[in-house]
Amino acid sequence: MSITLHSGNYEVTINRMGAELKSFRNADGKEFIWNSDPAFWMRSSPLLFPTIGNVRNNETYFNGVKYTLPKHGFCKDSVFTPIEVSDTRVTFVLNESEESLAVYPFQFELTLTYELDQNTLHMTYTVTNKDTGDMPYHIGAHPGFMCPLESDEDFSEYQLVFEKEEKLIATPYNLEDLSFYSDKQITYASNSDTLPLEKKMFDNDAIFFPQIASRSVKLVHASRGHGIRVDYPDFRTIAFWTPIGGKAPFLCIEPWNGSAIYDDEDDNFTSKRNVEMLAPNNSKSYRMTISLLGY
Repeated sequence: MSITLHSGNYEVTINRMGAELKSFRNADGKEFIWNSDPAFWMRSSPLLFPTIGNVRNNETYFNGVKYTLPKHGFCKDSVFTPIEVSDTRVTFVLNESEESLAVYPFQFELTLTYELDQNTLHMTYTVTNKDTGDMPYHIGAHPGFMCPLESDEDFSEYQLVFEKEEKLIATPYNLEDLSFYSDKQITYASNSDTLPLEKKMFDNDAIFFPQIASRSVKLVHASRGHGIRVDYPDFRTIAFWTPIGGKAPFLCIEPWNGSAIYDDEDDNFTSKRNVEMLAPNNSKSYRMTISLLGY
């Protein structure tokens, strides 16, 4: 069920289930991707499509018809077919099925290409509308990274360093109503490119920045400088997550086009923020790159 890529002294493993990245190791065997320990989180890097997060009561409307759509969509539980396989590159493809049409009434093709170049992994998501009308969707990434990376380090010694100085204003999530607040904000930094990490920051679930100028962010140890960099040139927003409780030794970096439901949105999918719309017989690609720093 898995395919492994090699480039130089680096190795990447991807599972056909969900076309999910399961491992990124260097020559010393150091693992950078979360190990899917079910005690904290059984996944490692799910592909979020055709929705990100939850719709209200798991129900939404497409063209006036109500559908039950699971949180983060169905790709995470779908088996992708590998094509164009080489030592350094593989493309996985998923098409509509009887099961997908029952929750998302569109004919589509979704590919995810991985290409390993030494310590850098390039990922390209491509969505194709095979239907007869416009196709709405969200798409996002959800890779989890080991944090801390070394046994003598602590999560709180790490920081996020953005490509640009940012006003880091997050939209909080209402855990009771399972929706983002439309009228509340939390400011984490003003005119800064650096956000020091603390586990308590995640006591209310993910930290979601709907307005972000940067298209690259580093997760690095504050003094030692090692870590990872994620480039997301085709994604408009970003979120960060580790499970509530502060015991999980990983952090997810999540570039999104879309989000979970807001409290002021109705239940029509096309009313949601940051919906992507694709015309019939058209395709659109989204790039993300993971680079290891200091290893």
